[in-house]
Amino acid sequence: MKNGPKALLLTVFFASLTLILGFSKIKQVEDDRIISYSVDCKKQNVLMYLDDGQGKNFGSIGNLQAWLEKSGRKLLFAMNGGMYGPDHTPKGLFIENKLVRSPLDTSSGNGNFYIKPNGVFYLTNSGVPAICDTKNFQNNDQIKYATQSGPMLVIDGAIPTTFKQGSTNLNIRNGVGLMPDNKVVFAISKVPVNFYDFANYFKSLGCKDALYLDGFVSRAYIPEKNWIQTDGDFGVIIGVSTPR
Repeated sequence: MKNGPKALLLTVFFASLTLILGFSKIKQVEDDRIISYSVDCKKQNVLMYLDDGQGKNFGSIGNLQAWLEKSGRKLLFAMNGGMYGPDHTPKGLFIENKLVRSPLDTSSGNGNFYIKPNGVFYLTNSGVPAICDTKNFQNNDQIKYATQSGPMLVIDGAIPTTFKQGSTNLNIRNGVGLMPDNKVVFAISKVPVNFYDFANYFKSLGCKDALYLDGFVSRAYIPEKNWIQTDGDFGVIIGVSTPR
């Protein structure tokens, strides 16, 4: 009888351990569909690019990489940073080095950009990152870079109820999330996923807010993880490089 409680405790322990490992394995499988890159915006050189300053749009990550190399900078990370029109004009707000190059879009329409709430990802002059609902965005002289897109993927730590588990609306997706320590994480799916699973990835990382950037056209350059895509035909590109 003395061994009974011990045996019961051991049984409960191993059952719990098996359950935990099972959940970990499932989570790892989900993570395997998505690749990400974490950035400390106060320590790393995070910028948003559209053209070479002479009016020539970069378009691809490879073109941006070559342009940076001419000035002695090495591209460490890049990803398309929002939606755009046929002429590569950014869809919605784009602020580059404090200059508003495309205005905030608060209208309604069709497509992912207009799924409400949509939002803005921006960086202040001091390198503080933020993501907010479009209706709460206020431009001031403290905002250095900003790009608007939609929909929001995570809002105050919660996934919008418009996203449904098991949805068959699958696509390649990329986005950006705000981490608890004021770092940001950029992520792109390797395979088509639905909005709920993509949003849940950011939530599982502890992101308070996250914003969808674009869909099947998306590309990412993450050489430290052997994920190298340098093609594309974009508007805004978000990049991290070594300093000049």
